[in-house]
Amino acid sequence: MITAFVLIRARGDRIAALGEAIAELPQVAEVYSVTGPFDLVALLRLKDLEELDEAVTQGILALEGVERTETLLGFRAYPKKLLDQGFALGGE
Repeated sequence: MITAFVLIRARGDRIAALGEAIAELPQVAEVYSVTGPFDLVALLRLKDLEELDEAVTQGILALEGVERTETLLGFRAYPKKLLDQGFALGGE
């Protein structure tokens, strides 16, 4: 299983719509709006690099309003306890 984080810069008037559209793509597990130089981050779970290519080039980049992406591949996950704490901030 490949985990990828896709950083997405979007046209300002399309951020919310893109977040929803990206979340509907089959390879996308989660999408977050973020601060900083990018507007959205998508977490993808993939079986191989071909699926990554399809998800980014034919999926995310094909959506109207996406200006730029940068893809980071995860190669090691650290203890689930720590990951849960980090993503639970502000959540239920």
